[in-house]
Amino acid sequence: MKTLFNNYINTFKGLSREVWWLALITLINRAGTMVIPFLSLYLTTSLEFTFNDVGWIMTAFGLGSVVGSWLGGKLTDKIGFYKVMVFSLLTTGLFFILLQFLTTFVTFWIGIFSVMLIADMFRPAMFVALSSYSKPENKTRSVTLIRLAINLGFSAGPAIGGIIITTLSYGGLFWVDGITCMIATLVLIKVLHPKKSKTLDDIKVQNPQSAYHDRIFFIFLGAMVLFGIVFLQYFSTMPLYYKDIHHLSELEIGVLLGMNGFLIFAFEMPLIKWLENSRFSHSGLMLFGAVLTGLSFLILNLTSWVGVLIIGMLLMTFGEMIAFPFSNAFAMSRAKKGNQGEYMALYSISFSIAHIFGHNAGLHMVAGFGFDKTWYFTTILAVLCVFLLFILKQKMRIKLV
Repeated sequence: MKTLFNNYINTFKGLSREVWWLALITLINRAGTMVIPFLSLYLTTSLEFTFNDVGWIMTAFGLGSVVGSWLGGKLTDKIGFYKVMVFSLLTTGLFFILLQFLTTFVTFWIGIFSVMLIADMFRPAMFVALSSYSKPENKTRSVTLIRLAINLGFSAGPAIGGIIITTLSYGGLFWVDGITCMIATLVLIKVLHPKKSKTLDDIKVQNPQSAYHDRIFFIFLGAMVLFGIVFLQYFSTMPLYYKDIHHLSELEIGVLLGMNGFLIFAFEMPLIKWLENSRFSHSGLMLFGAVLTGLSFLILNLTSWVGVLIIGMLLMTFGEMIAFPFSNAFAMSRAKKGNQGEYMALYSISFSIAHIFGHNAGLHMVAGFGFDKTWYFTTILAVLCVFLLFILKQKMRIKLV
């Protein structure tokens, strides 16, 4: 047992002090974002919106994310990642608190668009910061550490969120979200001021290539959009499936979603370190992750046994553990060809586009055709994602020959 623990600890060695601080800031921030997994439930139960209304609000969520990611990338290249991160975290905290006071469809649509616009300015800035604070050989593990912080926060967040909803109300979630964003801002200002931080990989490109002319990168982005649409069903349609079909309570839903974060915290770093040292390519590993995630939906239609929810969550979790770190690392490696903010903004935007179409399409399909047909359609999208990643794998192989 001691050997296993030591081996686990060794997978974290070599990462910079700044990366650890970024992970702590991300942990504080993510632990508070407990509104997001319960958003579809909040809108249908507390505000009594229809599934179609919720679908359009989730589209606003995605549109705000697209604009915010694009703007964050532009500002990061112009004024630097630090200023963008501070502004984004502080303003997001204020906006989350105000969001609870919006109760009509139109005002909430505008509110969630504004929150996501400001919140997702943080993402490209954080990726560029992460790249700057990491040695080239440590970038995938640095990304994995940030994901561990996200998922450790996420494993606690939904469980705590379920308790808050049960004992208090949904309104308390908005206050916690806002306050934790502000706390994360204070930590960022205190420990990651440019004068206190050491850049380990300062990438300067004399004649940067535009990300918009990188065809291989756009094949990759197309696959990420599809993967995002599939993955995001776990945060909009899936909680409704748990409640309406399997009759789970909010607390049980929070615990099931929290299991995802706990497993990632326990297994992702050793898994990534092992896979980094294997013969598998980044594109091949992303492909395998997409296969596992697609299977997590397909099996839901095979049985009505409640235990299949746990099996589905396990498949999705391991698919996510493999696909996301290596997609992040792939994007950062391509970003060395041009303006990092532009590349990482497009990477973030691919998931924002998934937010626009994924939540809305999933909720409309559930309302019109039921959960079973929705899961079959989601599986087909996963197959298309795998196909694009296969093309990417072949093109990367040709480029290396």
